Amino acid sequence: MASDVENAESSANSSDKAEKARPVGKLRGSISTLQSIVFSAVCLLCVLAIWWYVTRGEAEFRMISPVILPSPVETFQQLKPMFQDRDLDVNTFVSLKRVVFGFTLATLVGVPLGVLCGCFPRIAAFFAPVTLFGRNIPMAALIPLTFMFFGAGESQKIMFIFIAAVAFIISDSTQAIRDVGVKYIDTSYTLGASRWQTILKVLVPLALPNVFNSLRLLFGLAFGYIMLAEVVQTGGEAGGLGQIINTSRRRGNVADILIVLMLIPIVAFAIDRVLLWVQKQLFPYCYGGEGWLARGWKVCLGLLGQGWAESLRVFGLDSKARDAEEECRQVLQALQATQKAKS
Repeated sequence: MASDVENAESSANSSDKAEKARPVGKLRGSISTLQSIVFSAVCLLCVLAIWWYVTRGEAEFRMISPVILPSPVETFQQLKPMFQDRDLDVNTFVSLKRVVFGFTLATLVGVPLGVLCGCFPRIAAFFAPVTLFGRNIPMAALIPLTFMFFGAGESQKIMFIFIAAVAFIISDSTQAIRDVGVKYIDTSYTLGASRWQTILKVLVPLALPNVFNSLRLLFGLAFGYIMLAEVVQTGGEAGGLGQIINTSRRRGNVADILIVLMLIPIVAFAIDRVLLWVQKQLFPYCYGGEGWLARGWKVCLGLLGQGWAESLRVFGLDSKARDAEEECRQVLQALQATQKAKS
């Protein structure tokens, strides 16, 4: 007992000494939110200063021609006309709608397949060529194929986002399932859970925070992919930010292109912050937060459970459900007793 106390004291002293020996700018350290905002603002100011410096003065005396790079003032002066004449807000909504539809479809397909691949090695081996192909092929090479299969309308752009994202979602969901510790599976089997009970009530809930975090990061990637589908046009005005870039490129209007390129990360960052808040509220035990959405989800599940029980009672099936549950419990107890007898 005394040796344990001495070991604990020595380890605490060594950690304190190591903490004091670290330099001021310690590796992998954390900074405050205020410092993060300040450093980010300084970076943006530096970029704007360099941009202003190389585009200052009259057009013929500039370091870079205004045809190639307009000045910050000339660029931001185009912001109001783009909202009035080119419907920048409407086109932003159109692009965002396409990404949401395509990414939602990819999530509905990719997450269940990823769960199955993470649980069953044979299924993972079966889908391995699909994920390898989808993760490594250049997305721009798929645009002609999507035009051939889905035409030049909305379905082509939605399916392009689906194809671009589904392989990454499958791979990340598979890895999230595999990252769950084996001890949880062993404990589940020890308590008498079946294979599918272990998957649905142990593996999926434990992997869900990592899956949601991966989806949040991949959504930004998908928002960048939609520009490829919208820039390459085969006729007609499909709308979207990519269409504005394509039209501005043909007209030689670099200022409009720069505004769109600045708008895309701003919108993506705003969406990422919203998804991060949702993530913290759904999984407060992993990422902090008050957990309001998690509590609301549990309340909804409870209400659905009460509604299901009431439906069973109305149709006279509640007693049958209880009998089936009791029979399953007896079977599990018999299996546990058999395993104990064999051991």
